Amino acid sequence: MKKVGFMLLAAFILTAVSCKEGNKKADEKMNDEKEMQTEEVEVEEVMAKNISFALESKSGSTATGKVSFTQDGDMVTLNANISGLEPGTHAIHIHENADCSSEDGKSAGGHWNPTFTDHGKWGDAGGYHKGDIGNFEADENGNGSVSMQTDEWCIGCGDEKKDIVGKSIIVHQGVDDFTSQPSGNAGSRVSCGGIIQ
Repeated sequence: MKKVGFMLLAAFILTAVSCKEGNKKADEKMNDEKEMQTEEVEVEEVMAKNISFALESKSGSTATGKVSFTQDGDMVTLNANISGLEPGTHAIHIHENADCSSEDGKSAGGHWNPTFTDHGKWGDAGGYHKGDIGNFEADENGNGSVSMQTDEWCIGCGDEKKDIVGKSIIVHQGVDDFTSQPSGNAGSRVSCGGIIQ
């Protein structure tokens, strides 16, 4: 009788340990699957923080180019390379719509100005639009480039005062004087590209 009781006790302990091991393995598998899902989400977020697009000619110009925005943490970096310009100084801005459908580029709307401030030079204490990138030089071959970095923009964050997605880049024929309202008297829009994810 004692042997039967001992064997039943041993069988019970063995079953309990097996169940516990099975549960432990199931928990480990669930944790591994959760970690893989988290890693996939993180990879998607990293991929969503980079936008590149082409600039198309407008207003009868031959100006084209390529623009990229990259977000790392809170900092967004703009790199733009433009060709087919007249040699000299040109303005470049972010405009309020990602619509480059019109021949004159005016479908892109006005400067992106979510804080409703006066137009000015980037960083000016007197105020500036979030789209007021500024001026750059095109060389004798009509090639120019722009690079800047700021924490005042974001890519797809949903903050109306920072999010550049749904806006556009406009390159102008002339110089931004940083004082004329509302857009610096920079002349016609010679190139346009929508900032679309």
